[in-house]
Amino acid sequence: MQAELVGLLEPIRRHKAKILVLTGAGISAESGIPTFRGREGYWVVGSKNYMPEEMATHAMFERYPEQVWRWYLLRFGICTKAQPNRAHRALVTLEAAFLDQFTLVTQNIDGLHRRAGSSEARTYCIHGDAAYVRCADDCGAGLLPLPTIDEPIGPELTAKQRKLLSCPKCGGWLRPQVLWFDECYDEANYRADSAMAAALEAELLLVVGTSGATSLPMRIGIVCQQHGATVIDVNPESNPFSALAQQAEQGCAVRSTASDTLPGVVEYLTGVSA
Repeated sequence: MQAELVGLLEPIRRHKAKILVLTGAGISAESGIPTFRGREGYWVVGSKNYMPEEMATHAMFERYPEQVWRWYLLRFGICTKAQPNRAHRALVTLEAAFLDQFTLVTQNIDGLHRRAGSSEARTYCIHGDAAYVRCADDCGAGLLPLPTIDEPIGPELTAKQRKLLSCPKCGGWLRPQVLWFDECYDEANYRADSAMAAALEAELLLVVGTSGATSLPMRIGIVCQQHGATVIDVNPESNPFSALAQQAEQGCAVRSTASDTLPGVVEYLTGVSA
């Protein structure tokens, strides 16, 4: 591990400082989950191509609920087949060592952190979790597990699939427990206030595999930098967080993948091989 990184981590290790880890699509790409934006996001409704920023909206769900569900179910299938990687498991080790001094904020809806063993109490899924659904009409049914759909996803939902995706309380559509592009962050569904509170207390912000394309993660980064937290960005590509890290009083940008860097960082902080 490079000397600059060791120097930044030593006070965190010595004082068991408060750590906030912010993860994005890059950590899950190493498990075979494609990043959300890109050509793999195209979807055709009628004769028109739609991009993820258009499909993943409340407005599109109101117009074409079956098409939106088909789009999500195919992507959720990829998430289900993927397995947590070394980076996910390393963060479980870090949480076990730091306990309430540790918070994980993830933009990923794939559930890989949860499946690796990260606790729900200390993991804030600010864009939701594909494992859950809720009533699209907010009838009060609460958070429910994503129904198991064994039939292949065809050009149209079958009657059985449509029934499985119906709210058990009111009979209306269920919706994925994900934050759509035309919706706002909130505490009830996405732990937004809790994430910001953790940012205000963090002494180390460790950013892993995120492009900084959404608002709440960038607010978290700016708040951490402004109150003097150490900022470390782990990403093969330059991004707004690497700029924040380089501008921070204590910070650095590591041009590397999550799996190549996190196990070493965690082993240094905890003394446990990750």
